[in-house]
Amino acid sequence: MIDFSLTSEQHEIIEKYRDFTNRWIIPNSLKYDDLSEFPWEIVKAAYAEGIMNGPMAKEFGGHDYTLLDSVLASEELGAGCIGIGICIDANTLALTPLYLAATDELKKKYFGLINEVQGVAAYCLTEPNAGSDVQSIKTTAIKKGDKYIINGHKRYTTNGEASTFLTVFAITDPEKGSRSLTAFLVPTDTPGVEMKPHMRKMGQKASVQNEILFHDVEIPASNIIGEEGHGFIIAMKTFDRTRTGVGALSVGNARAAYETAKNWTKNRRQFGQPISANQAIAFMLADMATKIETARLMVWYAAWAYDHDKKKLNKLSAMSKLYASDIGMEVTTDAVQAMGGEGYTWDFGVEKRMRDAKLCQIYEGTNQIQRLVISKNILRE
Repeated sequence: MIDFSLTSEQHEIIEKYRDFTNRWIIPNSLKYDDLSEFPWEIVKAAYAEGIMNGPMAKEFGGHDYTLLDSVLASEELGAGCIGIGICIDANTLALTPLYLAATDELKKKYFGLINEVQGVAAYCLTEPNAGSDVQSIKTTAIKKGDKYIINGHKRYTTNGEASTFLTVFAITDPEKGSRSLTAFLVPTDTPGVEMKPHMRKMGQKASVQNEILFHDVEIPASNIIGEEGHGFIIAMKTFDRTRTGVGALSVGNARAAYETAKNWTKNRRQFGQPISANQAIAFMLADMATKIETARLMVWYAAWAYDHDKKKLNKLSAMSKLYASDIGMEVTTDAVQAMGGEGYTWDFGVEKRMRDAKLCQIYEGTNQIQRLVISKNILRE
């Protein structure tokens, strides 16, 4: 029997993250958008209040959240600010390969480290010539004795300059290419790691992305995550979990933009009545509300399917990210339009939400790649 009700524990998660968002994220969202710098004060507060690393096991500093629990949390972060929210969620992205595939010894060491310093990690997959095409990765990790020597160039690394360690994907055998793709843990302060200044970008400015160069970076062989040649599988299994989080952030961002526009149009009077009384605006609000609800249901379903070990997780996670981020772009754009000139100004924050929404259609696989993933799945069925 279908049941869309949430448990009391899940309602508590929503309230916990909503309260944190109202106290920490919303009051600071425009400040960090203006500063374009990593929000350390908020990340430290997130550690202090048990907001960080929710999907991880309790023994590793998390809360054993199911994926559905996690998307409930992510929606609230997105309603505050996707840029700040992704600083928290991208840490989960970087830790997921460790959680899924590393040895117990490696987990204890690096989860212990990240919790001790109350820091963040970064996920190093994309390269200048290998973004959507993961199989074109050229960064190498060549084994020499009991060490690996890493050389290469990563790009768009979220949390890069703020990170304590990096989850790096590299090939161990250039002749085998992507069939030798392997994941490694690299402390950011390792000699030979060159961090470029963070990139200037259109939105999500509280989140930092860096180019990183690796010059003969030596790491112990024990820092391998899983086994040699399992990197592609680990990366894809990671995205099966984390793409629903991008969808949830998009839903939260769209929800907040819609609520701002709805309240503004109810109070803005033209021709002797609130502009929300005009069918042109009222129908926009109706469409926005409907899109948000349908996107939320898609995200919830993908997360629920993962938690219940259903089939087609790859397809559903791609669908949830694709649909929710597209809806996020549509709703935030309509929010700006409904508010007219005020929507375009900095003061109300909806133009920021429109700028922030765009990146959700790009990272963790562009939405064109999500359509490719979905089409391959449905044509195999």
